Amino acid sequence: MNFLHLDTFSQQYEFMKELSERFLARAHQVDIEGSFPFENIQDLKDSGYTSLTVPKKYGGREISLFDMLRFQEKIAEGDGATALSIGWHMGIIKNLTEKNSWDESIFKKICEDVKNGSLINSAATEPKTGSPTRGGKPETTVYKEGDNWIINGRKTFTTMAPVLDYFIVSATIKDTNDVGNFLIPRSENGIFIEETWDSIALRGTGSHDLVLQNVTVPDKFFVETLGIEGKKPSGWLLHIPACYLGIAKAAKKYAISFALEYSPNSVEGTIINLPNVRQKIGEMELKLMESEYFLHSAAKQWDDSDEYGRGKMGPVLGAAKLNVTNNAIAVVDLAMRLVGARSLSLKNPLQRYYRDVRAGLHNPPMDDMTIQILATHAIKQFD
Repeated sequence: MNFLHLDTFSQQYEFMKELSERFLARAHQVDIEGSFPFENIQDLKDSGYTSLTVPKKYGGREISLFDMLRFQEKIAEGDGATALSIGWHMGIIKNLTEKNSWDESIFKKICEDVKNGSLINSAATEPKTGSPTRGGKPETTVYKEGDNWIINGRKTFTTMAPVLDYFIVSATIKDTNDVGNFLIPRSENGIFIEETWDSIALRGTGSHDLVLQNVTVPDKFFVETLGIEGKKPSGWLLHIPACYLGIAKAAKKYAISFALEYSPNSVEGTIINLPNVRQKIGEMELKLMESEYFLHSAAKQWDDSDEYGRGKMGPVLGAAKLNVTNNAIAVVDLAMRLVGARSLSLKNPLQRYYRDVRAGLHNPPMDDMTIQILATHAIKQFD
């Protein structure tokens, strides 16, 4: 079966459910080993999913942000690491389509390769700069030599590093001190992956270090200069909270299944009808409903807005990420309280969900930055 052969969203969503169940069956082993989910990524490539955000003018489906997020949630119900990994690729292609800022011939080539299974992600974070959203200038440098650019540096948190075909690398231009993005095919000489990823959360993302030693790319692969444009609201980043929402849904599902089956000799039947158990289930459902409405309405607003309207959506996008991520953490905590000490067993998926949702606090935008943005937004209404 292939997404490209299914005409309706409901058909595609049912297919994604099947894939998600496969991912769930593999998730424990990937987590325990700290390995990379090669099979999951290959399934997504073979299914045609990784090309769904390719623009229609290049033969893609150009799916909406709303639809993309629902697919991402379902992937995360099976395996959060797989969802976050592939979400960067899906979102970057959508973002480049919407911005239309790259040379058309370059982007067309990327899209053609993506339709044939290629994967792309950004490499922006560095050891000394931290998250690029904090404004640090890259210590990765680039200089011009004839018709080529020579790039040197190290990037951290390069998610999906084991399988990426293209890296979008931010670097400081030595002569001008400007910052630009450079497209680097994996086939170029001087590219090394150091397997440094040792996080206790989302262990399967393969977010290793990318080391660049005199990597040479042609002038045309200097794809954009970064400045104010790079700070515009980015709807595609909602794939991040979508991942954590999916993990939280998986936690709720497990907790309810447990409550339906667990029958200690101190109660008649199972614990599902105990008031304290139903209280926790109701609280989980409330938080998930709240998150779903917030995230999905933000995505629909993005889909329905023009460039001007999207430019005003920064506070909404940040608030959606903050709300959904923190609610996801709370939902997993409630699920673990319901299940009890069994939730701490390495064999129990709840302990994996607990570790994985915590990673959302460290994905952009950070909560403190979002709160400051919201404060500024509120105060401006009185100007």
